[in-house]
Amino acid sequence: MQKKSETATQADTEIAKDLLETLIHHQDGCVGMAANMIGELKRIIAFDNDGEYMVMFNPVIVKKSEPYETEEGCLSLLGGPRKTKRYKSIKVQYQTEDFKIRIKTFKGFPAQIIQHEIDHCDGVLI
Repeated sequence: MQKKSETATQADTEIAKDLLETLIHHQDGCVGMAANMIGELKRIIAFDNDGEYMVMFNPVIVKKSEPYETEEGCLSLLGGPRKTKRYKSIKVQYQTEDFKIRIKTFKGFPAQIIQHEIDHCDGVLI
């Protein structure tokens, strides 16, 4: 069972840089990562946001709509894709790299990636 991640602080910016570098290195088979995937139990995610990489500190989904069933793979799990429930549109509150609070709506595939990575932060595997 995976553990829940702790709140990230400004002291964790190096973890975020390492996470982003790791994601870019594995971009052929990976579109998002959470810090606990590199051994750091901090609420930090990095992902491909429609061709532009983005890092979020302490992301929380504050609104979700349009549920659907899909299948996802995961670097943390052996075997093929697994069925899961996701939402087509999500509103996320997060902190930027300079720890300013932002709220943004994501749709489609970026929304799906964010949900998957926040699950990691919450100790949930598909």
